[in-house]
Amino acid sequence: MQFGICNLSSIPLRLETSDTSELVSQVLYGETFKVLEQRKQWSKIRLAFDKYEGWIDNKQYLEITEENYALIQQEPLKLSSDLVEFVQDENNQLNTIILGSTLNGLELLNHSFDGLFSNIKHPKSEIIATAFKYLNTPYLWGGKTPFGIDCSGFTQMVYKLNGFKLLRDASQQATQGEALSFIEESEPGDLAFFDNSEGNIIHVGIIMQDNYIIHAHGKVRIDRLDHTGIYNADKGVHTHKLRVIKKII
Repeated sequence: MQFGICNLSSIPLRLETSDTSELVSQVLYGETFKVLEQRKQWSKIRLAFDKYEGWIDNKQYLEITEENYALIQQEPLKLSSDLVEFVQDENNQLNTIILGSTLNGLELLNHSFDGLFSNIKHPKSEIIATAFKYLNTPYLWGGKTPFGIDCSGFTQMVYKLNGFKLLRDASQQATQGEALSFIEESEPGDLAFFDNSEGNIIHVGIIMQDNYIIHAHGKVRIDRLDHTGIYNADKGVHTHKLRVIKKII
């Protein structure tokens, strides 16, 4: 089995082996993965952080040894904590990295970094402050960055930056944590999940104080939350039907 690391700011993780295939997620700088299957142009990978799978272009990553892969997994995650930062390569060239990029493989990539980073678990009270870093980010199916993000990518990255692991999709995240019976039992930083007419969980957001919620819908925005669901004051309607509230931390 082969192993790899992302040496670009981000690379698309696709459903199938085509540049026009659906974007299911993104691999950010420094993220490591196992290569499950390799073809002439594409590799099917499984990310180390959340075990999410998809296809990436063979030109867009660096192969590493199993030993180096294992060593990185043993270290506490060290993540860039500013919206945009830079790493410097051996030729003194600056390369852009994005909020939430992994810095554990800097030595392996021959890169240096002197920006802001986080490598500890933060108290739950910091969840909302981190979420505000993504405010007004446009919605992008499969996105995980401040330049385009989906609802579960948003919650995953906010939690990741505070030292906690969420799975990738909303339906997967809904299997984590402890269910609460009422909104009144929730605290800022808890997650609210929403379903469709078939009962499938399709949306997630982060609960704020005073019955507000921050979530990615068109953009990362703040709306009202009640027992019915998310109320969009701009449209005067409920846009999402509440299914369950979970305390993860």
